Amino acid sequence: MRREPVYESDIAEINMTPFVDIVLVILVIFMVTATFVTQGKIPLNLPQATNAENHKEDQKPITLSLSETGELYYDDVALSIDDLDTKMAQIGEKDPHIVLRSDAKTPFEYVVKVIDICKKHRISTFAIQTTKAGT
Repeated sequence: MRREPVYESDIAEINMTPFVDIVLVILVIFMVTATFVTQGKIPLNLPQATNAENHKEDQKPITLSLSETGELYYDDVALSIDDLDTKMAQIGEKDPHIVLRSDAKTPFEYVVKVIDICKKHRISTFAIQTTKAGT
């Protein structure tokens, strides 16, 4: 058996097309997930406040979100007002920190109902999430 010698000129270039395809797919996945992380799962147009502050808490707060149509979300899970009453009764003894996120166009009566349910169960620590004016 006779082998022919291999010369450097016989080695073909590395095909970069599959590598570029994979990198582009990874880039698209990264961009899509980064968008969801920064915006959150529930799209709300938060009202603006000139003195908006960010606080870091030791205990993870419970996030209650109200959409423009009055849909209620408990930590990104849809919930009715009656279910919120039941849930707050279960956790009311722990005195959790509540972050209330409400769309700027949500009727105020929905916000009052949520706060009223929390106060009914002696939950007194609230924060209303806003965006800083001019952002």
